[in-house]
Amino acid sequence: MWKQIISKLPKKSSSKNHSSSNATASTSKTSDNGAGKSANSHTKNPPAAKSAASPPDSGFKDGNLKGNVNGFTPYEALPSFKDVPNAEKQSLFLKKLSLCCVAFDFGDPTKSVKEKEIKRQALLELVDYVASANGKFSETVIQEAVRTVSANIFRTLNPQPRENKVVDALDLEEEEPSMDPAWPHLQLVYELLLRLIASPETDTKLAKKYIDQSFVTRLLDLFDSEDPRERDCLKTVLHRVYGKFMVHRPFIRKSINNIFYRFVFETEKHNGIAEFLEILGSIINGFALPLKEEHKVFLVRALVPLHKPKCLQMYHQQLSYCITQFVEKDCKLADTVIRGLLKSWPVTNSSKEVMFLNELEEILEATQPPEFQRCMVPLFRRVARCLNSLHFQVICLYRFTFLQLHLRFCWSWE
Repeated sequence: MWKQIISKLPKKSSSKNHSSSNATASTSKTSDNGAGKSANSHTKNPPAAKSAASPPDSGFKDGNLKGNVNGFTPYEALPSFKDVPNAEKQSLFLKKLSLCCVAFDFGDPTKSVKEKEIKRQALLELVDYVASANGKFSETVIQEAVRTVSANIFRTLNPQPRENKVVDALDLEEEEPSMDPAWPHLQLVYELLLRLIASPETDTKLAKKYIDQSFVTRLLDLFDSEDPRERDCLKTVLHRVYGKFMVHRPFIRKSINNIFYRFVFETEKHNGIAEFLEILGSIINGFALPLKEEHKVFLVRALVPLHKPKCLQMYHQQLSYCITQFVEKDCKLADTVIRGLLKSWPVTNSSKEVMFLNELEEILEATQPPEFQRCMVPLFRRVARCLNSLHFQVICLYRFTFLQLHLRFCWSWE
């Protein structure tokens, strides 16, 4: 009986063993968790250590450009588009764009000759690829193409030093234009941009995210380049941008307006006025009738004052065309234009006086009798003073212009 009672009592040793086993399990679990955390921390640390120990990024992401022991990245040619499958051509296109972001020093023709030729060939292939595209360009392609163009053409323009003296148009014509030594690459980059903008495979909605107002502003700044070849390319590119991106049209006109203001009233120095006026001549020709008030303001405040600078001869032909376009579209503007010419008349500059008389002749051909009657008195007085000029061309033009004025006067009073 005692054995039965004793057997029913709880065993302390077993409870101790159980608690110790629980503690052991808990301890082992804790140690496992700690080991796990330690393992995780060790797993995360090596990349950081590797990143810290790795050399700085050289700027090349292409697999074809491998660094050597010294950390130098050679500039190597990429495969041609004809040597890769169609599925890999877009990837190769992006790699070639990245390759062409590298700028070289063209001041020394013996420097990096091989690399310059590699880049030139890559640019030629990029131009051909864009020109022959048969599918819509992705946003990545447009973004990278604009990035490559920006890396090459947007730079600080370094004007050639001139003597500190007043430079007139005749002096500028006698000077040899400054040619950019990097033109072999710049020409291809401009061609790439032109093909990208003109391509039907370029989505305007996607492209305007990257060819934005900032891009257009920097493009306009380049018109001050002394290289006439670059200004000619810029003229074509800006005209394409104006035609394709309607959202940028008011901004482009306003920006050119501001450039004219600075040129006339502040600096009287800019290399691209003739190119701007040539673009505007085409734009004005497309203005719908009746003319908007902002267009008339542009004529009076921006175009007419361009007759004041001494270097008028550099852009007078383009300016005269723009002025005549306005008068032909709205004959009521003739009085305003003629009075503006009389206000800026070059009394002591015979060569400019010849230009004014030639322009006056073109304006009178588009002038109607009511407008002529409003300005004929001051016009007759100014033309009559040309008789005192010692310049033979002024005298000849005076006779022709005076005869034309006389006929206009008789016609207006019939």
